[in-house]
Amino acid sequence: MKIIGFNFDKINIEKLSSKAGKLEVKTNIDISEIKEVKSENTLMKEDFIGVQFAFNVNYEPDFVRINLSGNVLFAVDSKLSKDILKQWKDKKMPEDFRILLFNVILRKANLKALQLEEEMNLPLHVPMPSLKKQENKPSDR
Repeated sequence: MKIIGFNFDKINIEKLSSKAGKLEVKTNIDISEIKEVKSENTLMKEDFIGVQFAFNVNYEPDFVRINLSGNVLFAVDSKLSKDILKQWKDKKMPEDFRILLFNVILRKANLKALQLEEEMNLPLHVPMPSLKKQENKPSDR
């Protein structure tokens, strides 16, 4: 299974209030569609699966909303493609495919959300690594 493409269709950030207060940040991924994508290249032995998604970050209560939506294109073997499409009829996915899909979305969408948060001077929705000064411990001499 290969990732062929990733695109954002919608990027929206909206500050709903100027008072931050105590914030709770919630993220959500919603998969709205999984479908077969036809290729004009008949030499390709793999099938193509297109996934439409939405990634949302909400700072509650009603402070900021970030909405990103887009699509991911995968090249998969024919057997896996049939399994994915069959399970999607019941709004389910094979576990390996679901994990790969969510990790791709999380990686790309979190980076875009962090960029937007930085531009809007907002607290980041995920903690960034930082250095801290070590405390001096008395030695046993």
